[in-house]
Amino acid sequence: MLEPYPVVNVEESIDWEVTRDFEDHSEDVEPTGVEPMGSKEKFWYRDRKGAWWLFKYPRGTSGEHWAEKVAAEVAGRLGVPHCNVELAIFDGNPGTVSQSFVDESQGQVLVHGNQALDETVSEYDPKKRFRQSDHTLENIWVALARATEDAEESKRQFAEYTVLDAVIGNTDRHHENWGILRTRTETSPGWTRTLAPSFDHASSLGRELSDDKRDRRLCENRIGHYAERGSKGKKGRGIHWSSSDERAPSPLELVRLAARVEPDLFCPAISRLEKLDDDSLREIVNRVPDDWMSSAAREFAIALMRYNVTTMQRLT
Repeated sequence: MLEPYPVVNVEESIDWEVTRDFEDHSEDVEPTGVEPMGSKEKFWYRDRKGAWWLFKYPRGTSGEHWAEKVAAEVAGRLGVPHCNVELAIFDGNPGTVSQSFVDESQGQVLVHGNQALDETVSEYDPKKRFRQSDHTLENIWVALARATEDAEESKRQFAEYTVLDAVIGNTDRHHENWGILRTRTETSPGWTRTLAPSFDHASSLGRELSDDKRDRRLCENRIGHYAERGSKGKKGRGIHWSSSDERAPSPLELVRLAARVEPDLFCPAISRLEKLDDDSLREIVNRVPDDWMSSAAREFAIALMRYNVTTMQRLT
């Protein structure tokens, strides 16, 4: 029998002496202001070892909490740099905690993707949150080339993020869901600049579906239809292939398009998918505690990832 993932009790791990006079970090791990402790969506806290964590409640009845955890475990299995995530409970409510990857003691600062694009791509609108058609891979490559020390390494790493998104069906890789880590140095030009670890994967694995809809898609063998549809019909916040496209392609279609044009970047990431065989997928999903995830949600998540992995493996 698989050992369930541990569940962090935030009230027991929190450093209350620090958080009584609590200065918040923003959702994407950069200090920005104050957010009340216990707000209904998310809050930052420091644990007794000095680490900062973001507690997030799932929205409504969605499975965003278990989706975030499963996605992090998949990233770990693939060797993709990612934010550390644990299941957690606060005041009797389930959620997740994500550890800050910004080391303020080293003078690190997170520059969000929209800011990096604004600084490097002509006429980019960093405030446009939905259907930002200029948020393309081509423009992201331009930003990484100008905003990081090693452009090719950053592009290779971002390709890994894109393949991860396709595995889990993450439709929310918008321009604030990736970033550049700047670390202060004592030598000119005063900063080192690298791509930040991947973070915020809650919009994945069919977390928004009811069990009835999951069962129906499984029975009707419509997993592929769901995977290929992506965010069509919704307010898209993903990566566009072309600035002329009204909607972003599904994460799977984005990898399909990118692998044809830039196989040297995407094929190495796709080759790692051999680590996600059926047993591995079941182990990752089935370690979520029984009372956190329904059997229909488990079977749908496993089937979705299996379809996506198999489809991408055919590209090489």
